[in-house]
Amino acid sequence: MPIYKFRFLFLVIFIFNSCSVEEQSLIKWVPYDETAELKENSKNSLNRLRFKRIQSKHQDKNSFFSPFKKELLGFTKKEYERLKPLILEKSILEIQDIVQKGLVSYEKICLFYLFRIYYFETNRDRYLNAIISLNPDVLDDAKQRDKKRKKQINHPLYGIPILIKDNIDALPMSTTAGSAAFKNNIPNNDSFLVKRLKEKGALILGKVNLSEWAYYFCQNCPLGYSALGGQTLNPYGRKIFETGGSSSGSGVAVAANYSVAAIGSETSGSILSPSGKNSVVGLKPTIGSISRNGMIPISSSLDTAGPMAKSVMDTAILMNALIGFDSTDEYSYNSNPIFYQGLDTVTLDGKSFGIFEKYEKDSLMKISLDLMRKAGAKIISFKAPEIELQNFINLLDIDMKSDLPKYIKNSTNKKLSFDSIKDIVNFNKMDSLLHAPYGQENFTRLVGVNISQNQFRKTKREMMKLAKSYFMVIKNQNLDAVISIDSKDAKFAALAHFPALGIPMGYKRNGQPQNITFIAPSKKEQILLNIGAAYEKINPVRKIPDLFK
Repeated sequence: MPIYKFRFLFLVIFIFNSCSVEEQSLIKWVPYDETAELKENSKNSLNRLRFKRIQSKHQDKNSFFSPFKKELLGFTKKEYERLKPLILEKSILEIQDIVQKGLVSYEKICLFYLFRIYYFETNRDRYLNAIISLNPDVLDDAKQRDKKRKKQINHPLYGIPILIKDNIDALPMSTTAGSAAFKNNIPNNDSFLVKRLKEKGALILGKVNLSEWAYYFCQNCPLGYSALGGQTLNPYGRKIFETGGSSSGSGVAVAANYSVAAIGSETSGSILSPSGKNSVVGLKPTIGSISRNGMIPISSSLDTAGPMAKSVMDTAILMNALIGFDSTDEYSYNSNPIFYQGLDTVTLDGKSFGIFEKYEKDSLMKISLDLMRKAGAKIISFKAPEIELQNFINLLDIDMKSDLPKYIKNSTNKKLSFDSIKDIVNFNKMDSLLHAPYGQENFTRLVGVNISQNQFRKTKREMMKLAKSYFMVIKNQNLDAVISIDSKDAKFAALAHFPALGIPMGYKRNGQPQNITFIAPSKKEQILLNIGAAYEKINPVRKIPDLFK
């Protein structure tokens, strides 16, 4: 190459790396005609990937970043690249270590993630629609954490940016469940779990997208779609792989390193499913270990929030912060402490597991089972009991018909003009193509439900008893846990109130992620975390998506 061309190229690179956000790229996200993309996806063999809409028609992405315009303008690509090896894919403890060494501040960590979200979410070829709102106060909060760090740090979450699923109240942001009807729902208070996070010094970076109304709104619609947030896309295969649901944004955001970790929620599979589809660790805890106060419900019988992170250690640190008794939650109990200390020393030697025989032929599972046996684990195979939970949908319908109005009454501000599910259905009908392009079959059905929770209580107890019998092998064979894949047995774990932990197991030939899932009896989260940490050491397969390195 001639010397003058080399000098010119060097100058271009130098200028790019020194430029601020506004100088190096357009500051604005510009909506585009997605007709061609939708036509291409209409050929997908999976019906739920035949999108009717990808971009949100309710939100302007540029509004996410306007509170941080000044800071982002002063944050260069060069600074981002400097921070990248210090923050990207790093664990909570590793990030705290670099803060202690004075290599980075909590404010800079937040700016790194805000820049990263901006960089990808305004890129037409890479955006994921994972974010539904950002906390306008987060940089001010980070500055305060920096000022008080030496005096107040008492938990690994201090100063760590966390994203929250947008069915959980976290001021000053709206809590929308992805619905246009709840777009301006500024809650009265933080949810119990967000208060717990803030008490530990965690930074609430923003809210993440989800399957609208936690995927209890439309039938056979795409996972990860909401009217407000648009279609969440999988970072391992945009428009190719499903995101899982309903905590779609939580899984996607963690996988793409939009934050250190995230909080999801599950009724039946909504943490385990997106964790598996996005190669992250997800814990669905025992119902009542984490308060549901301030969380938009499907079912007070089965709902729970839970941590989603890139490692078992980070999941344990989050769980340690989230648990706590809440007298306003009928299922809440005083949990045993969750320990993250010592997870680096646990092994699988002497552990015993049962595996449903239908999963043994899975190629990734075969590798996992071989590794576990070599690590000293005993594994027995058994046939899953043939049990049908015929009244499962009835349970969810009856609970939501009662529980959602209670949330509206107790948690939403008086400006919200909805009192019932019927009100929301009628609002959506005013412009169904805009508010509910895939229909609202579940909500329409809920309007007609007239059975009370008390009338259904006996049937619910019988269902829970049946679900526990599905895992009877644990007690009969004195096992530590049962092994499953992704969210395939989530319904039984939900009704049994059994905790479940999903951990990256590998990638299929087409690149799609898949998790191994461990299920244990109620209140055995610590056992699951110990097992998970030991498994993660012998099979450390998680990798960052290629587009987001």
